[in-house]
Amino acid sequence: MKAIVVHQAAEEPRLVWADVPEPSMGAADVLVRVRAAAVNRADLLQARGGYAPPAGASEILGLEVAGDIVAVGAAVVGWQPGERVCALLPGGGYAERVAVPYEMLLRLPDGWSYAQGAAVPEVWYTAFVNLFLEGDLRTGERVLIHAGASGVGTAAIQLARSMGAEVYATAGTDEKVAVCRHLGAAHAVNYKQADFLPAILEATAGEGVDLILDPVGAAYLPRNLQLLRGQGRLVSIGLLSGGQTTLDMGLLLRKRLRLVGSTLRGRPLAEKIAITEQFRARFWPLLVHGALQPIIDRAFPLPDAQEAHAYVRQNRNIGKVILTVSS
Repeated sequence: MKAIVVHQAAEEPRLVWADVPEPSMGAADVLVRVRAAAVNRADLLQARGGYAPPAGASEILGLEVAGDIVAVGAAVVGWQPGERVCALLPGGGYAERVAVPYEMLLRLPDGWSYAQGAAVPEVWYTAFVNLFLEGDLRTGERVLIHAGASGVGTAAIQLARSMGAEVYATAGTDEKVAVCRHLGAAHAVNYKQADFLPAILEATAGEGVDLILDPVGAAYLPRNLQLLRGQGRLVSIGLLSGGQTTLDMGLLLRKRLRLVGSTLRGRPLAEKIAITEQFRARFWPLLVHGALQPIIDRAFPLPDAQEAHAYVRQNRNIGKVILTVSS
């Protein structure tokens, strides 16, 4: 089969569409013919040598796919060849076929495109886990979502609103700010035009927020802590601005704040299966029936992954960038 192979170069890695071995299947795996995959920041980091796959995971990029089951292992229950599915992966999605533990599958609803399916698992699970399981978001609380027009951000705004939270967001263009508001943010700030700290304080009558979901990291930490109300929670899900900064421990203690570091990819399979089951029960029906919607910016053919990565690296996307596989 063919897949994207990373060739390291002096200035920029080259993403090459090349022949690779077929994936090996376990007894509890299904083999999925990939119709669409999605680009995530983790893919960009891995391609540049900055994010190694977890032990035992495929070296091939790609953390979420949608496609058709073409074979099932002897221990698989409840799935048959021909069914349309999407799934979260630890790697291997930028390929024509991928092996997936059957308990990680979601069944695509009638009328959904493969692109819609591929736009769900990584970012919607990330938003779900970090808002509710790590961040303990409750009805009526205020949450600030940085990078609100990203894949995770667009999912997080919708999930938080669906649970009755009051949502605030930051984004880097006026167009992205408008998208955040359209999705349900009560207030959104263009961080390139205004400091989000005074802007969010003003929007909340000086009170701040209960939870912050932050993929930015070091540059935002001091302001994030100032924005949190007493017993607030900061969930850090990325380090776009770096991972080294200073921390005001006094502020942390006085406000009784909680700082949580969180990733999804490196969690044990059993934990990911549990997350899949919880998401399937709580929020998948809302997506299936259209109350929540995956936001897709544009699609590229999978062999053009290099171009897709450049597009995401330039922060041009609103929502997800999809990679399609021709039949």
